[in-house]
Amino acid sequence: MFGKCFHPPDSPSSYLGFLQKNNNLEERSRIVSSFKERTAKNLLSCDNSGGEARFRRTESDFSNLYARGRSQPCSSCWRSWKSSPATSGRPLTGLPRSWTSTIPTSCWRASRASTWSSLTSLSLWSRSYRVSFTCSSSSSLLLVWFRFTYEIAPVFVLMEQLTLKKMREIVGWPDGEGDGIFSPGGAISNMYSVMIARYKFFPEVKTKGMAAAPRLVLFTSEHSHYSIKKASAALGFGTENLILLNTDERGRVIPDDLEAKVIEAKRKGYVPLFVTATAGTTVYGAFDPINEIADICEKYNMWLHVDGAWGGGLLMSRKHRHKLNGVERANSVTWNPHKMMGVPLQCSAILVRERGLLQGCNSMCAGYLFQPDKQYDVTYDTGDKAIQCGRHVDIFKFWLMWKAKGTVGFEQHIDKCLDLSAYLYNKIKNREGFKMVFKGEPQHTNVCFWYIPPSLRSLPDGEERRQRLHKVAPKIKAMMMESGTTMVGYQPQGDKVNFFRMVISNPAATRSDIDFLVEEIERLGHDL
Repeated sequence: MFGKCFHPPDSPSSYLGFLQKNNNLEERSRIVSSFKERTAKNLLSCDNSGGEARFRRTESDFSNLYARGRSQPCSSCWRSWKSSPATSGRPLTGLPRSWTSTIPTSCWRASRASTWSSLTSLSLWSRSYRVSFTCSSSSSLLLVWFRFTYEIAPVFVLMEQLTLKKMREIVGWPDGEGDGIFSPGGAISNMYSVMIARYKFFPEVKTKGMAAAPRLVLFTSEHSHYSIKKASAALGFGTENLILLNTDERGRVIPDDLEAKVIEAKRKGYVPLFVTATAGTTVYGAFDPINEIADICEKYNMWLHVDGAWGGGLLMSRKHRHKLNGVERANSVTWNPHKMMGVPLQCSAILVRERGLLQGCNSMCAGYLFQPDKQYDVTYDTGDKAIQCGRHVDIFKFWLMWKAKGTVGFEQHIDKCLDLSAYLYNKIKNREGFKMVFKGEPQHTNVCFWYIPPSLRSLPDGEERRQRLHKVAPKIKAMMMESGTTMVGYQPQGDKVNFFRMVISNPAATRSDIDFLVEEIERLGHDL
């Protein structure tokens, strides 16, 4: 994992297979011993011998899926793994061989960004950590550990508490006070925030249901993530009680529109409960004016949640954290390290300024797990804070990455990605055939633009031009996928036809990759 050589894992199928069979103890011991012996042999056969090989001598080989262009398997290890009888069938139990045969090459620069033929061929997948793949934040194989009580996973519970406290300090809450938990993604973290807000103001809903509360309304940006709408539906508010706020041309909430709609809701007899300020919108990468929104929330006694799933990572950068000014005034914050910070999926935190609300909102005091008379402080039992009980150990990879890179390492990662987005913006803003979706430099790494082929440049603005331009980005992306050179997302927004949305979050990207992307779009789109 830590050396230059990428070691494809010995097939675990022979090791895992006995778990699915009723083998006797002697047979199980034989299989386990055989697996350990083969693994140790593979590790020691590495060309890169010495201290690194001894360091890597472990029962499981966690292959380096974050390898850069130079990280490729040494020839002897690769040949022995490919020719081994253990790998001649299915390298990973239960998965088609065609899937797993591509795992070792998924992050090589020399590999295709995508291999595409048809939807019926599931063996053809995208290398989502390759430099030129910009549609996804990351791709990973996760360690399968779980936790819900301190006695089950004491180390991971402490890791989580220490890391969450540090995150709260970075948000700006005094001494890192408050609470938090890692959840299965930003959508669930946002749902937690709505649940906690409702519990804070109307705790009786927990026992009596929504009938115990007046008609509650929520407010969010028209550009906010769809998970806020999903939470309003799933939690019984109803999507009609989610009021969308107008934004400026850059996608930022207009505070005056928020206050006007709060006043209108109160006039109708509704109770304004909750406001989301988005720090890094999905499409434009816009940052809502948190301080101005916080003023309105305090004036009308509403819960302020900052959805920093995409933009929260900028808090690690002294150069860019000003874009989240006012975040310390929020009642809760969603922060996804698996996005801008490059931590493997999944890794999302919900941070709450007031301690005790998570526990009060979600606790059901299951007697078979959460006994009050344990031999340790039961406040370390985090399972009752969560919607689910057992949780995946998402903290370990984040903690380990933070230890390895340091806060300065994350800062450099984020600054580099934003520098690259600025480079792309400056490269195409006045370039023939390119047009920006909105004026000015993007606030985040989202660079939104149209490519206008020569055949459309002389057409006057009108419906015919719009319809033809709407088809350009999908056609170019299809050709990108067929050739396997790169992949960039596209989408419409409001009354705007399809445009490219280039999102940079990969620290391995370089200016030459940006140059190649622009030239590839021009090459593929020239004759459209």
